[in-house]
Amino acid sequence: MKLRRLLFGAPLSTEKMADVRLSKKMALAIFSSDALSSVAYATEEILGALMISGSAAFSFTLPISLAICLLIFIVGASYRQTITAYPNGGGAFAVAKENLGNRAGLLAAAALIIGYILTVAVSVSAGIRAMTSAFPELMPHAVALSVFAILIITWLNLRGLHETAGIFAAPSYIFIGLIYILIFIGLWRLLNGFALRHLKCNTQ
Repeated sequence: MKLRRLLFGAPLSTEKMADVRLSKKMALAIFSSDALSSVAYATEEILGALMISGSAAFSFTLPISLAICLLIFIVGASYRQTITAYPNGGGAFAVAKENLGNRAGLLAAAALIIGYILTVAVSVSAGIRAMTSAFPELMPHAVALSVFAILIITWLNLRGLHETAGIFAAPSYIFIGLIYILIFIGLWRLLNGFALRHLKCNTQ
């Protein structure tokens, strides 16, 4: 029983689960972490793919960035419409089923499951890769660290977002703060005439 309580936390009745809510600050950080995680590694992967095509392909960086910004705007507008239409909550399955039919709802649910699985795999791999690049001595343990990170994320989700909201929210706000600091320092160095250094590395 103690092990079960440790893994899953205190049990909640069905009536109480309906009243469990997260504050806006917590909910924003938790449910935007998927998009934020893409910011951490998506740019590098885009540049890596363009690098294969040659240096001339880097001219597509700005159009691709603008297309991504447009996509984010469309997704944000869609979320806003969904929140307005379903003030009591409505996920992709419920919205698609009600407006497009049962098959569309199942398709949306299946797409979400695939997306969640791939997000965990890619995000954890990218995070461990960043960690091992900063601490090369951890490279031999990259797989073990990835598995450990997935187990921790799984355990926190089993405990429930209400109990672990602070743990999930903290990295999101720290990441946003670091991004602002990075942009500020970069602009400050650029405006004050600091020369940009291009790191030399071997590409495989």
